[in-house]
Amino acid sequence: MSELKAKEYKRFEDIKHIRDDKSEYWSARELAPVLGYTKWENFSKVIDKAMIACKNSENEVSEHFPDVRKTIKMPKTAEKSIPDYELTRYACYLLVQNGDPRKEVIALGQTYFAIQTYRQEIADRFNQLDEDSRRLVVRGDIKQWNQLLAEAARDAGVITEKEFAAFQNAGYAGLYGGLTVDEIHRKKGLDVRDKILDFMGSTELIANLFRISQAEEKLKREAISNPQDANAAHNEVGQEVRAAIKRVGGTMPEDLPTPEKSIAQIQKEQLAKIKRKAKLGQLMLDE
Repeated sequence: MSELKAKEYKRFEDIKHIRDDKSEYWSARELAPVLGYTKWENFSKVIDKAMIACKNSENEVSEHFPDVRKTIKMPKTAEKSIPDYELTRYACYLLVQNGDPRKEVIALGQTYFAIQTYRQEIADRFNQLDEDSRRLVVRGDIKQWNQLLAEAARDAGVITEKEFAAFQNAGYAGLYGGLTVDEIHRKKGLDVRDKILDFMGSTELIANLFRISQAEEKLKREAISNPQDANAAHNEVGQEVRAAIKRVGGTMPEDLPTPEKSIAQIQKEQLAKIKRKAKLGQLMLDE
């Protein structure tokens, strides 16, 4: 993911709301300018198209586009009621699918909400997935969160390659009982070109995903502004995740087995299956 895309994706996350019951929604009024629509009249036409698409897909429109009209102040103490919607992730996906394709941010939104909608579907049946599929799902989430963590680290003053290496080591050391990136690498018996995260099972990946996401939140929440404090924060988060694993009687991450196949190998195998399936389908059509 490019830095530009990471920043645009973050804009969608920044305007996401979470209700008390943990359900999420996006305000249509807030989403419109992010998608490049300055006039509500134009955006409302896109909403109408998205509602039709929702109905045609046999989903309940009122569940994905609940109307929450708002009252705004007008001159001389007058008030005006304006329409707004609390959009579900699926509603947002339909909106960007029906948006102006000439807008670059619309294309980014299509990718973002398509990925997130797909991941939600995957998460709903995560327990039914085999281990290889679980690894692929979590590794994909880690890639996105690592982009956000890198951005938060830069904002905290972690600029040079050497500073970022120290920042990464601090987080891993906290989670892995003091082991550095190189030491974990050697313990797993990996080649120097191998990525550690590509040789983790789903349990170990989930522990690292929690470390990464919570470190990003901590850097932003505490407005950390120098590399030393950023390293300390990352290390602290790693230690807290390690302590949580210990409290529930889990296996420490450095003691978990290293999978025989890398993420790249699994992706290659799955891509080959997809191509074989597509080729078989074409052959059947040709008969």
